[in-house]
Amino acid sequence: MTKMRNAKYTIGQVVKHRLFSFRGVVFDVDPEFNNTEEWWQAIPAETRPRKDQPFYHLFAENAETEYVAYVSEQNLLPDTSDTPVRHPQVAEVFERDDSGAYRPRHSQLN
Repeated sequence: MTKMRNAKYTIGQVVKHRLFSFRGVVFDVDPEFNNTEEWWQAIPAETRPRKDQPFYHLFAENAETEYVAYVSEQNLLPDTSDTPVRHPQVAEVFERDDSGAYRPRHSQLN
C-alpha cells in the first residue's frame, strides 16, 4: 500500500520553481504523478523528480511568456514577492483579495 502525502501547497497559492526562473498560481493538485511516462522520461535523469509526491498544475510565467506548468512538490518554494501573477487565465479562475491572496471565483473547480 502506498502512503498518501498531504500537499504542501494549496489552490490559489503563488509558488516558484526552485531551479528555474518561473513562478505561478496553483490551480490543481495531483496527490502523486499523473502525467505520461513520455513526459516524465523527457526530464533529464539527474533532475527527474520522484513520482510518489504531489504534483501541481500552475498558471505559470517567466520573464518572456505565460504557460501552464506541471511541477513536483520537491521543486517548488513559496513565492513571497507579493507581485501579482500576470498569466491571463488567473483572472478567469481566481480573484485577488485585499491581502493579495488568490481565491477561487467559483466554489467548484475541476
